[in-house]
Amino acid sequence: MNLTAILPTLLLLALALVMFGLGLSLSIDDFKRLREHPRSVLLALGLQTLVLPGMAYLLIILLGIQPVFAVGLMLLAASPGGVSANLFSHLFGGNVAMNISLTAVNTVLSIASLPLIANWAIATFVQSGQVVPLQFGKVVEVVGVILLPVVIGMLVRSKAPSFSERMGQPMKLFSALVLAAFTVLAIVKEWTALTASFTSLGPLVVAFNLISLLLGYYLSRWAGLNKPMATAISFEIGIHNSTLAIFVALSVLGNLQLALPAALYSVSMYITATLFGMLVLRRMAP
Repeated sequence: MNLTAILPTLLLLALALVMFGLGLSLSIDDFKRLREHPRSVLLALGLQTLVLPGMAYLLIILLGIQPVFAVGLMLLAASPGGVSANLFSHLFGGNVAMNISLTAVNTVLSIASLPLIANWAIATFVQSGQVVPLQFGKVVEVVGVILLPVVIGMLVRSKAPSFSERMGQPMKLFSALVLAAFTVLAIVKEWTALTASFTSLGPLVVAFNLISLLLGYYLSRWAGLNKPMATAISFEIGIHNSTLAIFVALSVLGNLQLALPAALYSVSMYITATLFGMLVLRRMAP
């Protein structure tokens, strides 16, 4: 069987398992905890749902990005924080509990926000029919691959907490491997297009990542939040679930070029997030 033909199905199954692993790390208390920090939650959600898509749009206009890649970046901007955000927050002194809580809420909100932003981007940047908007059936597919596995993972955690603890690290490793595998596949498949567009995509993706991290941290500090909370918000909105963006591009919209910004981002974000943590966070006074 042709790999290209089965790739969308493999990606769907892999992403469902990744979301199940996320569910294993969540509980109802994670949602309840948000009530203790209303200002932090409102700031983080406002940055995620309003500021980042607006910033991505400005970068697209300023850098003159090709329409198909513009839609790909908007997909990335609409994706919630990824599992890696929790890891970076832990490494650089963030409030990891807040990261987990925000990831849970952002993942649920993305069920509505991601299709809306994706269809707006398609209507705005691509009028040639090159990309088909998300229809109702495809939206249901996105909901299924995001929400249902997370809910199942949470149920498993509530019924078998010891199993969830044992599976925590293996599922994180699996998530990293899934991200790496599909990033490599997307890059190899569209190597010619990627190299031809690297001069525009590279600066775009790195700028988006760095600005997201910096906005999350400094706006949080400006709002009076402490350093651990600001660090958590910074990584939550600065490290996106690029696997989800790749899934929507490949399996839902059926266009591999749409996945290239997310594929390039999933590689570069590890470098930019590490440099951000080392050069900014470790130099800042608590």
